[in-house]
Amino acid sequence: MKALLKTALLGAGLLALASTSGQAAGIGACLITKTDTNPFFVKMKEGATAKAAELGVDLKAYAGKDDGDNEGQVAAVETCIADGAKGILITPSDTKAIVPSIKKARDAGILVIALDTPLEPIDAADQTMATDNFQAGFLIGAYAKAKLGDAAKDAKIGFLDINTKQVTVDVLRDQGFMKGFGIDIKDPNVIGDEDDPRIVGHDYTNGNPEGGRKAMENLLQINPDINVIHTINEPAAAGAYEALKAVGKEKQVLIMSVDGGCPGVKNVAEGIIGGTSQQYPLLMASMGVEAIKKFADSGEKPKATEGKNFFDTGVKLITDNPVEGVESIDTKKGLELCWG
Repeated sequence: MKALLKTALLGAGLLALASTSGQAAGIGACLITKTDTNPFFVKMKEGATAKAAELGVDLKAYAGKDDGDNEGQVAAVETCIADGAKGILITPSDTKAIVPSIKKARDAGILVIALDTPLEPIDAADQTMATDNFQAGFLIGAYAKAKLGDAAKDAKIGFLDINTKQVTVDVLRDQGFMKGFGIDIKDPNVIGDEDDPRIVGHDYTNGNPEGGRKAMENLLQINPDINVIHTINEPAAAGAYEALKAVGKEKQVLIMSVDGGCPGVKNVAEGIIGGTSQQYPLLMASMGVEAIKKFADSGEKPKATEGKNFFDTGVKLITDNPVEGVESIDTKKGLELCWG
């Protein structure tokens, strides 16, 4: 069985790094991220690793080969179960397909916490520690609308999403943006059912710069007059900017994004991105490890933020060009906070 699991992990392109700092304590934990290249998940692993070392928890970290590698994440969950982990922290690539594996882990007595991206349904995990992704989208949508002023009624908007799987984080950010911009979102659980004529279309990036560039090129072919872009994250935003720059349109399009990583905040300062909603992945991951340690010691599970069905780790809009009615902080403060 162990040989089969090892083969599955290698085939899925997963990377695992184990800390041995807490083996004597006998508390094992797993962090499973979508990739190990996106700076967001790199910072998440830093936070989890540091907190695990502090608390004497034996942490093993896994990452999928890309932003849609559900099979790799399934294999990682199986390994964590076989290893007798006390808890699993996961940013799910496919929020529905991973649920049977999560159920298997919970049935084995393992605490499962979703980080950043809620499962479908959200109570498939013991708890979710995340940004309010709808609010993150709402902030950049409201900002874009206010920034355009009267021109917002004739905007041409493109959406650069993750992939076709409609994962929760993608849906929430898209729908939040639309709500903030004043677009009727129809079914709040579905991307692409809107009929607002301002929407040029949706394309897919896999959350990376090359995907962002290609998706931007595709949308420009549909309508070269696009003047607002919502991007799922800052790597995709960087790719979109390069596509626009290649055709001389980089100053004609307002690019909005989510993440608030240090490179992304610098892009805001440089005028590449108009504004971004800042998340706090290091906090998510470190609090997740704390919750696993507490669960191992006492059996107590983490609670949700009052009035919400998840633990809200906060979000702030970052821009150097504030608008009335949308609260924000500047890039100097954003760089101080980036990914704490």
